Amino acid sequence: MLDEAPPIRRADWQRPDPARVALLAGVPTGHVVDALGGSGALHARIKPAVPEQAVFVGVALTCDNGPADNLALCVALASVRPGDVLVAATGGHLGCAVTGDLVLGMARNGGAVGFVTDGCVRDVAGIRGVGLPAFCAGVTPDSPARNGPGTVGVPVLVGGRAVASGDVLVADPDGVVVIPQSRLEEVLARLPVVRAAEAEMERRVAEGLRTPPFVSIP
Repeated sequence: MLDEAPPIRRADWQRPDPARVALLAGVPTGHVVDALGGSGALHARIKPAVPEQAVFVGVALTCDNGPADNLALCVALASVRPGDVLVAATGGHLGCAVTGDLVLGMARNGGAVGFVTDGCVRDVAGIRGVGLPAFCAGVTPDSPARNGPGTVGVPVLVGGRAVASGDVLVADPDGVVVIPQSRLEEVLARLPVVRAAEAEMERRVAEGLRTPPFVSIP
């Protein structure tokens, strides 16, 4: 029938151990990037729609909506589990919002801890009330269609980074960092070294250090 919604392709995936993900709570994104070797953040334009709601750590649940559509996002809501971060790819479309406060409220009701898109959101006042950190590339009142097609659980490209369901996302006011699930243990193992190095440099700066140690002063 013509009024039937097009099918949304789904993929199976596994979430990492929640206890391991929880070890990243409170870790600055800069430390995570250093533990990854110097990169891992989404594009700089992807920032929180509500600046005071800009921190989360969670597991990616991806959906690919295409431009000007959010059927896949709506379908993905049924798969949300506590600790998930909905990642809605739009192909970088900025002509309309992919979501507003109502869909984000549903995501929160399912246990989501964050939302990320390379597109736009709407209803900022309502999003503030929902309290779910929402990172986006812009804000516009224009609304999307729900025509599909789309995918849920399939890897997507968002903000210049490949994101797969099951990857771990860390966000703070600086932005969003993607930890591939296959590198989670590596990052957790390197974080103590990163923290120690950062603390040492902070101490030296507080004591009067004027140039980086690698700079040779004649």
